[in-house]
Amino acid sequence: MTKKLIKGLGKAVGVDVRRYNRETDTFKSLHRKYHDYTMIPEDAFVCNLQLCTKFFTVPGDVVECGVWRGGMIAAIAELSGNTRRVHLFDSFEGLPEAKEIDGKEALQWQANKTSPHYYNNCYADESFALNALKLAAHTNFQIYKGWFQNTLSTYQGNPIAILRLDGDWYDSVKVCLEKLYPLVSEGGLIIIDDYYTWDGCSKAIHDYLSEIKSASRVFQWNNQVGYIIKKS
Repeated sequence: MTKKLIKGLGKAVGVDVRRYNRETDTFKSLHRKYHDYTMIPEDAFVCNLQLCTKFFTVPGDVVECGVWRGGMIAAIAELSGNTRRVHLFDSFEGLPEAKEIDGKEALQWQANKTSPHYYNNCYADESFALNALKLAAHTNFQIYKGWFQNTLSTYQGNPIAILRLDGDWYDSVKVCLEKLYPLVSEGGLIIIDDYYTWDGCSKAIHDYLSEIKSASRVFQWNNQVGYIIKKS
């Protein structure tokens, strides 16, 4: 009996490992596909997709705030299918000016225009995102061009299943939460791209959750991605 049980468990684990490896290979291939449209490293890119696919059962749309060239949202859109609408918010003018609340490292990063990690202050024309979505063969989308404080209130969509925040600075992340967090479905996913990178981003998250007295907590996925599961 014990041997049969162990053998059965071994088979189950083997199936899970093979499934995990297949999924990981798929996600890595998507990173290669959208390599020119994202600055996210492969490991973090894969972690984003692992997380998102676990929440595809949650009803609602997918929203990304801070798109750059659109590679991340295009990969999510490709996996989620054309029936799920995706919304892209970006100024397409680069990042706004960092402030003291964003931390010394943020100010230094924005001042160092010759750094290979500067990416022209994260500027990217809207055409890149359109090309990325074309690569994904995803036509069910809406782009909101402009600064978050001017565009978020114009959101036209269903409740949000997945909200991906890539706004970097305190003010940007805070206004995204204020306008869109209430629209996230119960049990929905909020990915915080810069939670472990910029002080302003992490402070905005905790300030907002404290203000609304939320029971939600920030979790970490595979030492790569910060995320929240929406709780009322």
